[in-house]
Amino acid sequence: MSIIPYSRHWIDEDDIQAVVEVLKSDWLTQGPKIDEFEKALARYCGVKYAVTVSSGTAALHLACLAAGIKEGEEVITTPITFAASANCAVYCGANPVFADIDKDTYNIDLAEIEGKITSRTKAIIPVHFAGLPCDMGEINKIAKQHGLIIIEDACHALGAEYQTNGEWVKIGSCKHSDMAVFSFHPVKHITTGEGGAVLTNNYHLYEKLIVLRTHGITKNAHSFINTREAFSHNGGTLTVNPWYYEMQELGFNYRLTDILCALGLSQLNKLDKFVQKRRTIASRYSEALKKIEYVKTPTEPETKKSAYHLYVVQIDFEKIGKNRTRIMSELRESGVGTQVHYIPVYMQPYYENERNYKKQRCTTAEKYYGKALSIPLYPKMTDDDVTQIINSIRGCLDV
Repeated sequence: MSIIPYSRHWIDEDDIQAVVEVLKSDWLTQGPKIDEFEKALARYCGVKYAVTVSSGTAALHLACLAAGIKEGEEVITTPITFAASANCAVYCGANPVFADIDKDTYNIDLAEIEGKITSRTKAIIPVHFAGLPCDMGEINKIAKQHGLIIIEDACHALGAEYQTNGEWVKIGSCKHSDMAVFSFHPVKHITTGEGGAVLTNNYHLYEKLIVLRTHGITKNAHSFINTREAFSHNGGTLTVNPWYYEMQELGFNYRLTDILCALGLSQLNKLDKFVQKRRTIASRYSEALKKIEYVKTPTEPETKKSAYHLYVVQIDFEKIGKNRTRIMSELRESGVGTQVHYIPVYMQPYYENERNYKKQRCTTAEKYYGKALSIPLYPKMTDDDVTQIINSIRGCLDV
């Protein structure tokens, strides 16, 4: 029996042809498709600059480096996220500080952010969990009051929007942040196989991201420091030595290829269709499941439009009389794959043992984790798939 997975990519002939054209071209990497994809992504989100990189994790790391996050500083984020949202601070020698989540949206709690700020706090990394935007206007006010940098972890939220002063704002516009980060992993809204991007309206940050992405090396003559090596007199004219480049700081090889950017461009053309299909499926789920006792469906305030990367239900397993393992097994036997997003990051052995987070407690996050179950959600699902999933859940819960 085939299993409906919790997520799956959508690749069609347009995507395949876009990649084939690059494979037949003169550029497989560091060519024109990178710039084309970056400009298209920036245009879609309504932001000035986009820098593509090899993964969402690489994007988070570079954003922290560009923000100047250093050893001993603190970065506030949520525990209900993938580990990379916290690891990016650790890569820079900083310490993640976990603020509890809101019990309804599962996004980072504003009061918790305020309570976690210390003299060592450098940045806030809010995560738009499952595709639902955080309260970015309020987070921006907190950050400005304390002089903090905001890096949006928007890996779940490409295509999501939120309302501010009556205006709908796309996630990625950086209207209320310094940078926003996306992932193009196959389970995300568009895919490049692996890949990510950092978006910003700040030219200084953009320049830093570009250099850090490529080993800390620049070929921009206006940025050269070692002018004695960079320039020479040619017939009395000062010219740039054509072979010259400078490694000005320790960077990384986090580049994305033209092959993958071609795929990303093709996928971006379908993004609005993908998001709408996700929202339609989520609406069907909510209508069917919200009446089931001991099941809580996701919240979407009127001022937010979720991109629905995930559809997470909260199930009171104790009152139902079946634990999560049994529910997941029964659903799998009926052809439905499920997943749990996420174990609180501070409960991972590395954080508990290596970084001494054993005493960390986020009560709401742990209550959420104890009841969370992600059910399948992706654009390629058919109406019959959705009906099968709903019926399987109802049967499994003896409704």
